[in-house]
Amino acid sequence: MTETQGRSVARRLPLIAILLIAALGAVTLRDQLSFHALAEHREALIGFRDANYAGTVMGFVAAYVVIVAFSLPGALVATLTGGFLFGVFPGVLFNVTAATLGAIAIFLAARAGLGERLAARIDASEGRVKRLREGLRENELSVLFLIRLVPAVPFFVANLLPALVGVRLGRFAVTTFFGIMPGALVYTWVGAGLGEVFARGETPDLGIIFEPQILGPLLGLAALAALPMVLRLVRRKDT
Repeated sequence: MTETQGRSVARRLPLIAILLIAALGAVTLRDQLSFHALAEHREALIGFRDANYAGTVMGFVAAYVVIVAFSLPGALVATLTGGFLFGVFPGVLFNVTAATLGAIAIFLAARAGLGERLAARIDASEGRVKRLREGLRENELSVLFLIRLVPAVPFFVANLLPALVGVRLGRFAVTTFFGIMPGALVYTWVGAGLGEVFARGETPDLGIIFEPQILGPLLGLAALAALPMVLRLVRRKDT
């Protein structure tokens, strides 16, 4: 193996590790990172939080980062846990920070393994692919916010695609942090009310984000994020 090939393999190792651990975690951790597991261990978690608040915060954020970075099952349960343990605030801040750090880890791994080379090939190409990339660059912030705000876009996909088309880290981080905040706030709020849900022996309504009173404002934010892109198209037609 040449030195260049060795460097190429080394750059892809983080992405390969993420994919392998994600596949393994999907099989082995589904029951361990579930709502029922949270309900079962809730008293121990509250006891640990009351005895060592700072340690609980650090441990929670670190665990959440690992869940997101390796695309393990349980990200939604982790968000609920943040609300359950720390309340709506600062729980939402811990949730959004951890999710953003995990997303950045995936982004950097994908960019190092595939993104930089793929982006260079797109820039050197001609035709529709290059025009699509140029259009994305022109509307980059709007598109990045849209894929975070619209619940239909899987979180893992929204982490990979920007890396593969050459989005800058700073823009990715900012749009991730603020773009996921509305949805994270909803589920953190649900998590903050889990004490009453547990007391009744029920399970929370995890489809609440698709309720009209919640989905409507989210779609409104998505429309606001898309507005600059629409205005550019209108201006082009007028010229």
